[in-house]
Amino acid sequence: MPYIKTRDGTSLFVKDWGQGRPVILIHGWPLSADSWDPQAMALAEAGYRVIAYDRRGFGRSDQPWSGYDYDTLSDDLADVMAETGVTDDAALVGFSMGGGEVARYLSRHRGKGVSQVALVGSVVPYMLKTDDNPDGVPQEQLQEIADNIKSDRPKFFRTFFDQFYGVGFITSPVSEETLDLSWNTAMQAGLKPTLACAEAFGTTDFRPDLSSFTVPTLVIHGTADQTVPIDATGRAVAKAVPNATLIEYDGAPHGLFATESDRLTQDLLAFLGRH
Repeated sequence: MPYIKTRDGTSLFVKDWGQGRPVILIHGWPLSADSWDPQAMALAEAGYRVIAYDRRGFGRSDQPWSGYDYDTLSDDLADVMAETGVTDDAALVGFSMGGGEVARYLSRHRGKGVSQVALVGSVVPYMLKTDDNPDGVPQEQLQEIADNIKSDRPKFFRTFFDQFYGVGFITSPVSEETLDLSWNTAMQAGLKPTLACAEAFGTTDFRPDLSSFTVPTLVIHGTADQTVPIDATGRAVAKAVPNATLIEYDGAPHGLFATESDRLTQDLLAFLGRH
């Protein structure tokens, strides 16, 4: 089943590996389900059924004009679960933008079928800097991202992924080939969904969704994340959700699935094993 159809006719590319308790991996912006491959393979080999899909507008999925708000995106997650027959005891793992689908699914769909969730470098609960969210990202910075994408998207993503993976002038936690792969994946996405999703994850306030986190919740975040600052996101979730466990990766950047791949896999396996 490489593709499923959502309720509005959008085709989403789905990877379905292994057998066992379902774990659904939701990727970040502007990548695809393939970014989860090291974790997906390890989880499948450990006896889990791993489902990962390309968000609408990205990777191999359709690129419709609309539907890049989190209500629609969480409905897409619900459709993936329904079409793959996932009805109970599922774990949702959202990276970066993907944390938003997790939060909105828990509130909008009342957490149907979900028994554990994990947020990895997630944008939840609120990225935008406001008077009551002083640790967020200023609107001017988010607007600059949009302007640079519109002006020269290929150039923007060349520099964006350096920060994403914590690449310095002398050292780099990832290879040049990993940077190339991420750039190629980002350029596979449509311009409209790239811009619309950047607006969605940058401005959606998930604080009202936090009361719906009633299942065991794992929060993993790098302390040196310059893409999604930890104080406004990971640490805020840990304070607001009573059953949340926060693991901070000291000195780690945003792209933990690559820079801290083995550690992330082991932390996910340990969390899932405690169920």
